Amino acid sequence: MHHLALPRPPYHVVIFRYRRNGEDAAGYGEARRDMLEMAKLQPGFLGMESVDGDGGDGVTLSYWTDEASIRAWRAHDDQGVIREKGRRGWYEHYALQIAQIERAYDWSRDEAGDADAPETVFSV
Repeated sequence: MHHLALPRPPYHVVIFRYRRNGEDAAGYGEARRDMLEMAKLQPGFLGMESVDGDGGDGVTLSYWTDEASIRAWRAHDDQGVIREKGRRGWYEHYALQIAQIERAYDWSRDEAGDADAPETVFSV
């Protein structure tokens, strides 16, 4: 997993946990890429990480400078078109949480000087 370079806290994270229904994989992938490109244009966007597991379970973390930026991003889809398409076409379930990051720490084996070791990243 690629490790994002984030600023010193505080900043905010949107945690989007989901279970996909397995339908329309091509459409989902295209919409996901489009959403990332649109997010990159939004003021306050810091980055995004996503992990998809077996059985359609996944989590996407999007990072923002502040809560106002998150609200503005949500308002960008003011008709709820994207949310409704996701509900009807791609997900069995999803949950969204927003949190402020107060402290953040990380460590990477590669940064510690062991280039042959597998990537290990620890974040709290």
